[in-house]
Amino acid sequence: MPKNSRRLRIGIPWNVPNERYEGLSTQVAVGIGEGLKHDSSIHCDVLASLPKAALTNFVGALPSRTLAPLRRALRVALDVED
Repeated sequence: MPKNSRRLRIGIPWNVPNERYEGLSTQVAVGIGEGLKHDSSIHCDVLASLPKAALTNFVGALPSRTLAPLRRALRVALDVED
């Protein structure tokens, strides 16, 4: 990976669980397959920028099969076209 490239990092503060998945186009279901202890969801309409130092405990990783739904949800949430 080039020295100046960035990797996508998704951080969810431990005290703000997103366990409620409502099937919205801005949500992506995640769970045990991603290394989490229980089912959860990524809410792309509630984004926050966190410094890398704030992401202290590695919990899981998104498999490649989750990246397409995540891209779709981000496009919907940010109103960005293909």
